[in-house]
Amino acid sequence: MEPLHLDLEGADPRRGLGSMARGLIGSEILKIAGEIRAAQMAGRKIANFTVGDFSSKEFPIPDRLREGILKALAAGETNYPPSDGVLRLREAVREFWRDRMQLEVPLESIVVAGGSRPVIYAAYRAVIEPGDVVIYPVPSWNNNHYCHLVGARGIAIETRPEDGFLPTAASLQPHLRSARMIAICTPLNPAGTVLAPQEVGRIAELVVAENRRRDKVGEKPLYLLYDQVYWMLTFGAARHELPVRLVPESARYTIFVDGISKAFAATGVRVGWCIGPRAVIAAIKDILGHVGAWAPRAEQVATAELLRDHAAMDAFLVQHKGGLQARLDALHTGVTRMATAGLPVRDIAPQGAIYLSVQFDLRGRTNDEVRRYLLEEAGFAMVPFQAFGLSGENGWFRLSVGAVSVRDVEEAMPRVEAALRKLG
Repeated sequence: MEPLHLDLEGADPRRGLGSMARGLIGSEILKIAGEIRAAQMAGRKIANFTVGDFSSKEFPIPDRLREGILKALAAGETNYPPSDGVLRLREAVREFWRDRMQLEVPLESIVVAGGSRPVIYAAYRAVIEPGDVVIYPVPSWNNNHYCHLVGARGIAIETRPEDGFLPTAASLQPHLRSARMIAICTPLNPAGTVLAPQEVGRIAELVVAENRRRDKVGEKPLYLLYDQVYWMLTFGAARHELPVRLVPESARYTIFVDGISKAFAATGVRVGWCIGPRAVIAAIKDILGHVGAWAPRAEQVATAELLRDHAAMDAFLVQHKGGLQARLDALHTGVTRMATAGLPVRDIAPQGAIYLSVQFDLRGRTNDEVRRYLLEEAGFAMVPFQAFGLSGENGWFRLSVGAVSVRDVEEAMPRVEAALRKLG
């Protein structure tokens, strides 16, 4: 019997979509990454600096984590986890903050989710109503899309390469009275730069001052969404700082986003957490519970064991950071050499995360034309800063080193140099 072929589309497939879905733009980064994967599958040799992920060959997860997951699965840890996370993991996160940050937080202020993305979305959903203002710097990761998902009015603050594409208190201050939330990521995706401790302190002071004003007139508070998922990956003199350590009063207004995806090369393991005011965390827990965006139970149990095994964790971090820095330094060295030779390229020296910011100043060409030219001529794949909300054809790109070897970098740079020289 012949199978029945169903017409799943109809004459107008999008007619039934809601307005949010019709206006939603998919990830520009994933679109470019998909294009590169297709080219690689077709046999092209490409140095892939596009996606903020890790090759498991180049950067495997910690042995302690992998073995812990297998052990937890064998022990039957396969059912639903609690909606706020397995207790032993929330306790481990609290201990981790106590040991590494010298900060004490109550268990009720910690919620675990399937990576950091769900808690960012749930934080938006928990405190933002349609029409509320969210301030965020550009370039930054996905804040424009989160604003669309919840109906917020996003105010994008353009940043400068001189500031490492990071926000300043002065740039944020004019918009505070109208805002319900400031969204900040440090170390920064996409720039690989780190917000200076003194600037963190100034921003925290602004948030506290604005909330003191609001308390007097009964207005809703201003929250600071502080995405620090890359905080353990800093290089050289760069140092990650927390606003609550500098301005303790800011704790009641700060929502922290963290997880294991970047520091432990465990993007696919999907364990993240959020720390913040209890009422906000309770709302996030309920939102996550309704959509089932939990981290798998076995992975939660294994993550708790890893966070408590300081020796294994520290040994892994030394190796992991060393591998990342070797790749970032190789890129930086190659760019610096080309710039010294008079070619139209510059970068910002590596500070944190897994990214390098590079500008190819090829006048008369758009960022997409530059991207495609270097892909075709040099097998060199990267993501323009427009994919992170920055406007203008400014020649700036994100290069991610999680999926390449040092040899890949060293072999790619002469190809890039030859392509640039070909332009005259």
